[in-house]
Amino acid sequence: MEIIAEEMRSKGIRPRILLHTCCAPCFSGCFERLIPWADFDIYFYNPNISSFEEYSKRAAELERFIKVKGISCKCFIEGYDPKPFLDNSKGLESCPERGQRCAKCFALRLEKTAAFASGNAYDYFTTTLTLSPLKNAEIINNIGENVATAYKAAFLPSDFKKKNGYLRSLELSKECGLYRQNYCGCSFSRPQ
Repeated sequence: MEIIAEEMRSKGIRPRILLHTCCAPCFSGCFERLIPWADFDIYFYNPNISSFEEYSKRAAELERFIKVKGISCKCFIEGYDPKPFLDNSKGLESCPERGQRCAKCFALRLEKTAAFASGNAYDYFTTTLTLSPLKNAEIINNIGENVATAYKAAFLPSDFKKKNGYLRSLELSKECGLYRQNYCGCSFSRPQ
């Protein structure tokens, strides 16, 4: 991402980026890295979240954080529909975290984001998923590149956890009193 950012700055270009966002805490560790060189909008599509209540809580917290920080962007929140994730996970229910089920979940969310980005003339799309120390940025970026090709969209590879991104998300979460969940959202990862 840094190479593309520097290239855009040197040319005086501010690209439009669609940022797939899983929750306010992850978004909090990413937006400051984009603001200096790009315009971005947020795309909240997370069919992996196990209940309507949890989905609504995360979406509302994201919107609250945007207002608290005065961030100028649009926030597109898809309606709650866990069926695509559940269909996608059939046969993978017992896979361990960070396994094949997670990779398929990343692909599901990034495909929908790529389609939205392509259909709405964004220069790039990317995701906050790379902020988590529990998620492999290389796998996410490879998936992003693959779906970008299929949807004729440009993917912005990132590893938002680098340069203290995850630490910054912890600081901002505390500062803003953000609801910080302890699982990705799917019923398979929910602590018992």
